[in-house]
Amino acid sequence: MLSKRSFSLSGHRTSVALEAEFWRALEAEATERGQSLSALVSVIDRERGPDQPLASCLRVHALLHASAPR
Repeated sequence: MLSKRSFSLSGHRTSVALEAEFWRALEAEATERGQSLSALVSVIDRERGPDQPLASCLRVHALLHASAPR
């Protein structure tokens, strides 16, 4: 089931719908980095290409972070 969250990115409000598992992974990474979820999403948004959907980038980022060696 998708859960929608809203963010202000580059001065514009946007909503992103992801599965709860991806939100938890992103929240955990934000906590590890000592930043808010909004700040992490802003970083990922700035780094994505113009033709890359934000939701897809967030999912891939969460997956790569979760599978990275620690």
